[in-house]
Amino acid sequence: MFLRSHLRDGGRVPASVQPYFFLSYAHTPRFGAGGPDPDMWVERLFRDLCSHVMALTDLPAGAEAGFMDREIRSGEGWSERLGAALATCRVFVPLFSPRYFASEMCGKEWYAFAQRAIHQGALSNQPAEAIVPALWVPVPPSQLPGPAERLQFNHNTFGERYVTDGLYGLIKLRGYAEQYERAVYELAKRIVRVAETVRLEPVRPLDYRGVPSAFGPTGSSPARTLHVTVAAASRHDLPDGRSPEYYGDNALEWNPYHPVAQRPIAYVAEDLVKNLNYQTSIGSFDDEAGHYDNKQPPTRPEILIVDRWVVEDEHRRQRLAAFDQESRPWVNVVVPWNRYDHQSRAKEIELAQRLEETLPVKMGQGRAACRAAANGVANMETLGQILPQVVEAAAQQFLRHAQVYLPAGSTHTERPRLLGPMGMSGPPAPPRAPFPPDAFGGHNDGNDSNDTDRGDADDSES
Repeated sequence: MFLRSHLRDGGRVPASVQPYFFLSYAHTPRFGAGGPDPDMWVERLFRDLCSHVMALTDLPAGAEAGFMDREIRSGEGWSERLGAALATCRVFVPLFSPRYFASEMCGKEWYAFAQRAIHQGALSNQPAEAIVPALWVPVPPSQLPGPAERLQFNHNTFGERYVTDGLYGLIKLRGYAEQYERAVYELAKRIVRVAETVRLEPVRPLDYRGVPSAFGPTGSSPARTLHVTVAAASRHDLPDGRSPEYYGDNALEWNPYHPVAQRPIAYVAEDLVKNLNYQTSIGSFDDEAGHYDNKQPPTRPEILIVDRWVVEDEHRRQRLAAFDQESRPWVNVVVPWNRYDHQSRAKEIELAQRLEETLPVKMGQGRAACRAAANGVANMETLGQILPQVVEAAAQQFLRHAQVYLPAGSTHTERPRLLGPMGMSGPPAPPRAPFPPDAFGGHNDGNDSNDTDRGDADDSES
């Protein structure tokens, strides 16, 4: 009861209830009523890991060495408990298997933890990788989604049989007991080493039910692509009186949340989009303006990150205005806005009005979350929460406007399939909001044309 009330009040979870590691795995369905629980082998692995972690650390008696979802989603408060564990654990341990990467629940757990690591990396401009994967059942590299494929992890140090058979094979076969013990002990040592090296800070828990999956929609292709463009000045061509401390040698080095954040916004956005199982590219609006061909179908969804100060440069403002007049609903705008930047706050009304006059189409298009993102994202935490909705909306618009091809070898079909970089076929699924409707202070009823919620995405600090 204390934990639930504490989370409702938006507070931090006490250290005494913070698990050292979070074991993420895909539940295996039972075959027949009353049969043995197929997840009992995972339970054994969990107990063995907890025992080793307690022996390798100075965790006090009664502390939670690990957290494991034992079907708690069927009970009261399961979302709060999962959210609290993911927001406070020091290491995330996914059990790789084909079933794992087909599970939306596992993808949600991965996204929630990885977003937390991205946020800390943005604040320090240092990598905060605290995911330690384990092979439950070996998975071919070609079947790994992008977030898992990008992990740099050497499984060979856990033993040859571990690599070929996974922990499930070692734990099921009596002849491999020694190899199992070695693999689990090495895994526990890796968990402790990463926890002590990275020291990931606890954050405010997310609502687990509302986060998206890091593996993308069920059945999506790993070839999904998205482009991030940044419209900002460099420190060499700023408006008169504008402080250069937020800028670098080019637009991609713009850091609107300085000094709290140390990592440029372009690379933070890139990390967040990659965590949604996209292949991502980034570029400057200065370099790409004029190269758009409105007569050609889109090749990918896009996100345009805009500094309101660009409207002070008439040449950039005119190019943005021209871009806005072209019909590109698959491009969504995000406007980071640091209320603790005193220069920006002093000119907020003027700059916001000029940007809205420059980009009237982009500022008013799409879902409530998209319009909120275009009207000001107040901090890095809010960016991580709202960007998935903006990306999903851009992807849905891309699917509606991309080139339609007939299936190979066919000369006629009544239902043409949509092929291309998104790697999907058939009509797009209805859009779903990965966060609760009131997550950003507005209600999205799914009707883009009638939803007129406006205002900043968030004005609170974490």
